[in-house]
Order: sequence, then C-alpha cells, then structure tokens
Amino acid sequence: MSSDHAATPAQAASVQEEVLQIFRDTGALLTGHFILRSGLRSARFFQCAQLCQYLGKVARLVELLRPKLEAAPGVLPADVVLAPAMGGLVIGQEVARNLGLRFIFAEKENDKLVLRRNFKIGAGERVLVVEDVVTRGGRVLECLDIVSKAGGVTAAVTALVDRSGGAAKFPVPFVSLLEMSFPTYAPDALPAELAALPPVKPGS
Repeated sequence: MSSDHAATPAQAASVQEEVLQIFRDTGALLTGHFILRSGLRSARFFQCAQLCQYLGKVARLVELLRPKLEAAPGVLPADVVLAPAMGGLVIGQEVARNLGLRFIFAEKENDKLVLRRNFKIGAGERVLVVEDVVTRGGRVLECLDIVSKAGGVTAAVTALVDRSGGAAKFPVPFVSLLEMSFPTYAPDALPAELAALPPVKPGS
C-alpha cells in the first residue's frame, strides 16, 4: 500500500486477515476467561509475548503497520520510540529499527512508569509511543506524561492492536494495525458461559 493513498476496503481486509493469521499461528490469540490489566474480564486475549518469540513475524507486522504511520497526518518524522515495559519492548524496538529511530523504554518503579538507565528525552524531541495492545490506555497515558515532563513532544501513539472499540482516546494521533472490539465485563457482571470457566491472568 502506498502511503500516498488510503487502503481500499479489499486491501484493508487482506491486511487484517494476514495479521489475525499471524496471531493465530504464533498462539497469541487466546480463548478462555481472562483477567485483563484493567481488572475487566474477557473471553479473548492477545498474548503478544507469544508472538514476540518469532521476530520474523514481529518484523512482518511492523512492515504492515508502517504504511499506516506514514499515511497518518503529522505522525512522521519522529526522533525516538518510547515503549512501556514489558509488553511494548519487542514491538517498540522493531518499530524503531524499521523507522531508523532511537529506542528507549519506561519501566515500573513503585508501581509507576519512569525512565531509568540514564534514558533521556531531549527538549523538543518528537516521540512515538509504541504499545503492543491498548485496552484502556493507562500505560500509554503514563508514557505521554513522561514525554511531556521531559520537554519532548509526543508525535503519536501506535499499537499492534486497539481492542478498546474506539474508547481509548489520547491527545495525539493514535494509529493501530488492528482494531478489535471483544466484549469486556466487570467481575460481578459475567455472562454464564464466561463465569463457568476458571479465570486466568495471562499477562501481555
């Protein structure tokens, strides 16, 4: 797909099917009763750690993501990729490699994402925040705060999967490779078929 033209519906459907097939082939698209990071429950789960065992597959997904980044107004160029650990690490590094950008990551300290290891964001640097899967976007918002406090500029947020159903909103452009809207439920409002399964917290 050229970055100069929007994908046709047929092209978009073809990309979506290829992406889903990669998730299925790597065991990253799971079915069961899952406790999400947000505390909500779901019958489907993207476990991107399974995908990240296969770096060729990760590279292919980022190849498919790049035209969407190039087509989104104002997203590129950027100077640095920032990813939240752990889930965004492999994806963020591959996005940085593909785009020829510097790569840094944020990690938890006292249950809050921070920059450590002498990572720095320069004043005015344009930062691309990269996640694996966005449900509510809490970790992304923490990253946006890190960029702002460092004096950088967040160019955009990007993720392999937006599973928020359009609910995740950020004050910058948000570009995802795949938009999926699996139903989520509060723990005290589960459908019977989900309540019958033992809940697991698989992590990202």
